[in-house]
Amino acid sequence: MGSCPACGTEVPADRSECPSCHLARGLFDAVREAAGASADTDPAYVRTVAELLQSVDLSSPAAAEPAPAPLLRPSAGSREPGSLELPRSEPSLRPAPVHPLEGIPPPPPAVHGELLRRRAEEYAQLARRLGIDLTALVLRLRNAETAGDEGQIDAVMREIFVHVVSALTVAYDAELARRNEIAQFVPTPSADVELEAIRGAMAAGDLGGALRRLAHARDTIGRLEELWATGRILIASCDLLAETIRELGGDPAPALGPYEEGRRQLADGRRELGERLLARGAYALWAVLEPRFFDELKRLRDRLLELRTSGAELGSALADLRAVATELKRRNFVGTVVSYRALRAFVGPAEGPETTPAAVAAPAAGPERPAPSG
Repeated sequence: MGSCPACGTEVPADRSECPSCHLARGLFDAVREAAGASADTDPAYVRTVAELLQSVDLSSPAAAEPAPAPLLRPSAGSREPGSLELPRSEPSLRPAPVHPLEGIPPPPPAVHGELLRRRAEEYAQLARRLGIDLTALVLRLRNAETAGDEGQIDAVMREIFVHVVSALTVAYDAELARRNEIAQFVPTPSADVELEAIRGAMAAGDLGGALRRLAHARDTIGRLEELWATGRILIASCDLLAETIRELGGDPAPALGPYEEGRRQLADGRRELGERLLARGAYALWAVLEPRFFDELKRLRDRLLELRTSGAELGSALADLRAVATELKRRNFVGTVVSYRALRAFVGPAEGPETTPAAVAAPAAGPERPAPSG
């Protein structure tokens, strides 16, 4: 038996993939190398890109200075793979969707006397707190109050009500959009409660209560965004690596298991475990990408040599190629891909089946993997 380099699970010799995170067994050694089993020895891909760089620009060897830990490497406080345990649970229940507000609620029933004046003043104060400039309406309100004209006070109050409700609706929609974005990755029950409370307050005409709830919702969603920022970045990083594999004609499916398991753990609220699996999932995706990536780099290198022979200015392209080398030295594979894409934009894509529109247009999310074996 051997242990999975992504989650540490012991994998029987007759299994073709990890029974816990479904990483293909054929990628185990490559993932270990990508993760940097030896801090004193550069992986082969670092030496390869250094040679490519020197073959184009012999005066500027690839950077070789020590570099900080990359974004995709697990933090220093993370446990070793062998101690990482995956809890078994039923699939998480996603929260019910929170819907946009449906139209503008009508003003509350008519009132008279002091209650009317207090309500008009409350709406004027809410407008100021929302940053709405209603100078002309407030002046009309003051004149109506001085004249004791309740009909005019009521008319102005209703105009102010519409402005305040419209601003609250826009603010609600903005917070709902933030909630919907993060809800793709993690549960958002506390934010959902606040958003539903805003809907209820608006429907009841309690604009002051809606504004207070809006402030709570904004703070709650902000805390969620900060707490889960690393997981979202790791998901986007894995998506970029998988997309690049497809663009180069490969199939990321054998490496998608840790990525999918990491997303599931995030959705179940296990942030640290999900982040560790996603980081190791990035290494797995790089292991699939690496051979095609270096074939592509050699193509770009050959094209750069042709351009240099023709007298073309290669300054920006060489800077991108050096950036590829630097990011690989750091084992920051996302930075590597970003720099590669800039280089490819300069040189141009290859002509051939590996860059057909179908390959490029493939969805960013991973395809369904084959059913686990064993």
